[in-house]
Amino acid sequence: MRRTPPIRVLSRVLGIAAAILLLAACADTTADSPQGTAGCEAYQQYGTFKDKKVSLYSGIVAPEDEPHMKSYKNFERCTGIQVEFQGEKEFDTQVQVRIKGGNPPDLAIFAQPGLVKQLVETGKAVQAPDPVVANVKKFWSESWQGYVTVNGKIYGAPLGANVKSFVWYSPKEFKAKGYTVPKTLDELKTLSEKIAATGQKPWCVGIGSGDATGWPVTDWMEDMMLRLSGPKAYDDWVNHTIPFNGPEATGALDAVGEYLKNPAFVNGGLGDVKSVASTQFQDAGLPILQGQCNLHRQGSFYAQNWPAGTDVSPEGDIYAFYFPSKDDTTKPVLGGGEFVVAFSDRPEVQAFQTFLASDMWANEKVASTPGGGWISANTGMDASKLTNPIDKLSAQILQDPKSVFRYDGSDQMPGAVGTNAFWKQGTNWVTGQSTKATLDAIEAAWPK
Repeated sequence: MRRTPPIRVLSRVLGIAAAILLLAACADTTADSPQGTAGCEAYQQYGTFKDKKVSLYSGIVAPEDEPHMKSYKNFERCTGIQVEFQGEKEFDTQVQVRIKGGNPPDLAIFAQPGLVKQLVETGKAVQAPDPVVANVKKFWSESWQGYVTVNGKIYGAPLGANVKSFVWYSPKEFKAKGYTVPKTLDELKTLSEKIAATGQKPWCVGIGSGDATGWPVTDWMEDMMLRLSGPKAYDDWVNHTIPFNGPEATGALDAVGEYLKNPAFVNGGLGDVKSVASTQFQDAGLPILQGQCNLHRQGSFYAQNWPAGTDVSPEGDIYAFYFPSKDDTTKPVLGGGEFVVAFSDRPEVQAFQTFLASDMWANEKVASTPGGGWISANTGMDASKLTNPIDKLSAQILQDPKSVFRYDGSDQMPGAVGTNAFWKQGTNWVTGQSTKATLDAIEAAWPK
């Protein structure tokens, strides 16, 4: 019986292995490279391009930039468009420098609708093409459409979103003590009084934030403005159509004072009323875990502040409920978000802009962010795919037909007001300044 020499056997084995590896490499290249077309049927609507590049500029930086870039990997592979993404911490300043210097990006992601309108008024931004407009009208509410509309024309599309109208609490504690999640402002006050009657201060609050100390007061006041005076008055106040120190604003800040300046309500586990100004906002909600307070008003992003291992869920150590309205007929929601605006109308730019305005991209972004921390107000986003409980709750609120969304007011006001006087005077108010003196000082800061 003839035997094959060992070396020849080894070479055959290696040859077969090499062939298998080569086939696998080819298959992998087909699946992941820009030349691959497998599974690209859904992307045919955006066209096919060769050697085309689109620049995208943003304030999104590591580690959030990785899932963002991953979200359009299939778009690049199927269309042939290469997206050149650049994230920069100084985006707000540098994007204006680039635009004024004649070197704008093809697309930019903005977090301030006021800046979007400002750049549109310079004539540098490009009006959104019809497919983008169609997506915006299909997938976003009228309030969201308004943030990308200038003089009746749509200049971009919303992207991500966040909810600020939250109150954090402990579901386990509520169950043990028989507390019920309030559905109205009156019920919220009644719950606070019930807890205070036990000798515990129900609320824990902190507005410390370095140079930005005071900004949590602005969120409290904006939430109250929306609930007590309605979205129309809120818009007029933000745009200074009505004065900052008018009766609507006075009523809102006084309503906040019933919580933040009430020694029976604050500051559980942290001190007295004056401790509100000295407590860092990142630390303010933590006494809930020690049973030293029960309620903490802060946005969805605060989910990242709970210690590792904290059970953040509807039956867990920590969860959140919607900051209630006056009644159950409407659901005003305070929050923030992002907006994509173009500075070029090249076909490949419009194709990518249209994709970012689609339900397809919103769901790709959810898939590329398995750890959670990102949602959109895009009604085509499949909320069932969200894995983070707070993301699910945020999406449920944003997609509720009763919800009336309004963007953070201080982020829309002139810098001298929204990120200066409002913060500083809000801090002075917490530490003893009257409502009238506070609002008069902010009104005086409004640019003439």
